Amino acid sequence: MHDLVVRGGTVVDGTGAPARRADVAVEAGRIVAVGTDVGSGRREVDARGLLVTPGWVDMHTHYDAQATWDPFLTPSGWHGVTTVVVGNCGVGFAPAAPDRHDWLIGLMEGVEDIPGAALHEGIVWDWETFPEYLDALDGRRWIADLGTQVPHGALRAYVMGDRGAADAPADADELSAMAGLVEEALRAGALGFSTSRTPLHRSVDGELVPGTRVAPEELLAIASALRSARHGVFQGAFHHPELPALIPLLRDVAARTGGPVLANLSQTDQAPEVWREVLTLLEQASADGLGVLGQVGGRPVGVLMSWDTTVHPFIAHPTFRTLADLTPEARRARLADPDVRAAILAETPAPLGRFETFLTTTFAKMWPFRSEADYEPPRGGDVASIAAATRRSPLEVAYELLTGSPGDADGGGGGLLYFPLFNYSDGDLDVLHELHRHPATRMGLADAGAHCGAICDGGMPTFMLTHWTRDRAGAHLPLEHVVRRQTLDTAATYGLLDRGAVVPGYRADLNVIDAERLGVERPRVVWDLPGGARRFVQRAHGYRATICAGTVTVVDDEPTGELPGRLVRGPRRRPN
Repeated sequence: MHDLVVRGGTVVDGTGAPARRADVAVEAGRIVAVGTDVGSGRREVDARGLLVTPGWVDMHTHYDAQATWDPFLTPSGWHGVTTVVVGNCGVGFAPAAPDRHDWLIGLMEGVEDIPGAALHEGIVWDWETFPEYLDALDGRRWIADLGTQVPHGALRAYVMGDRGAADAPADADELSAMAGLVEEALRAGALGFSTSRTPLHRSVDGELVPGTRVAPEELLAIASALRSARHGVFQGAFHHPELPALIPLLRDVAARTGGPVLANLSQTDQAPEVWREVLTLLEQASADGLGVLGQVGGRPVGVLMSWDTTVHPFIAHPTFRTLADLTPEARRARLADPDVRAAILAETPAPLGRFETFLTTTFAKMWPFRSEADYEPPRGGDVASIAAATRRSPLEVAYELLTGSPGDADGGGGGLLYFPLFNYSDGDLDVLHELHRHPATRMGLADAGAHCGAICDGGMPTFMLTHWTRDRAGAHLPLEHVVRRQTLDTAATYGLLDRGAVVPGYRADLNVIDAERLGVERPRVVWDLPGGARRFVQRAHGYRATICAGTVTVVDDEPTGELPGRLVRGPRRRPN
């Protein structure tokens, strides 16, 4: 008798093969049979009329700190994710000299908008070196497996102190030291190395992330460490308009490492056609045997705005700033006062930076977020268009949408505005349709655990199924393709060849999904981080069961309390 049998589901196995009806038998955390006569199980999950897929493998998260206090890795634990990878974009918390803790927190807070107060209260610094960090994580248990990467920012500061933090050039000894530490971390179990070269990534003090301006020799020295360790992904966040010019360097890195090089790839308003040029260059790299890949999201990198968030059109208005320290309820009550409204609308806002000004004043890029998953809003429905049609100012319209009225779904000041920052220059998601069909791209960039007060994309694995295979008005993507994108393909990219497929011998990481009911809930702000700090969350509905390593972790969208997830140390072999 098997430990577990998932009975009678429609299996989409992650390989891209057509869906078929089958039972799945599990023993000792592994799939042992997939077919129509697999025998009985001590526990059985009725999957008749439901989809059975591999568990999602999310290779771009920022749970570096949250993993030390949240065993459910929310929101990912609500969305069928059974493996996460942290340490992306050059930021993280190891290696960490004792006098660098506050600086590392400021770096993460600035780049990923994770409240510094939560990090100060939530992190217990029981490590210094990267192997010690892995040992600390190894003692914890989660709802999903967790793999790590070495972040460039922490590495530079550890080796070079203030010079590294300030992006000063590294000398030969420092290059050797950094490469040695990366190799040590990889041999201890890290899955890769990450860096950032985008001006959008800055510390809470406004300083560029260490690594932004380093010489190619530094990246190549670290690439040599990946080659010596014989594994490891090289992941980077790059300035999108400059990405074509960086591809030659990334080719050199790939040639040096022999493994995958992942470059974040999005469409931007600043250079809306660059992604096409990048795809051509990626095709050329692939033809030359080099694994330079574009990492793309499943929807726009969308900033959500409410009265409680990091940014909205009134964030720099003097009267609003006087309300910033009130409780959310008290602030919303004041904002509903006609006199307060009149004062705010009449004010000149304080100066902001160029990027912040763009976000708060570009009303043609702001849409009311009215439903649970309003991520491809229609042309003509933006705040500027609504204002023009109703002969009001965009500020008036934005204020009304944020405030709502007591009788509607957004009542009590719970309205949301949506600002699709990347991947929406054309007013639709056709660019992502093309990117997700391209063989030189990989699914990622959900940023789960990060951008707590502005972006809520950790539910992207669920959205991939609902929007792209079922709900979209435009061109769809095949279900089998979407499942493979976020299972076998993402797992293989990080060398985790033991998961991502409903095939005998593979890990029993599975989702049992009610495809008709599957969906994401409306994003909302909660104050549940350590110290009562704020974050956006978005739950899912339609997960009848999630199974990690043969253990049922979710039933009917609710965690069971089981925590089979472990630290993943290094790559995994493909089952025989």
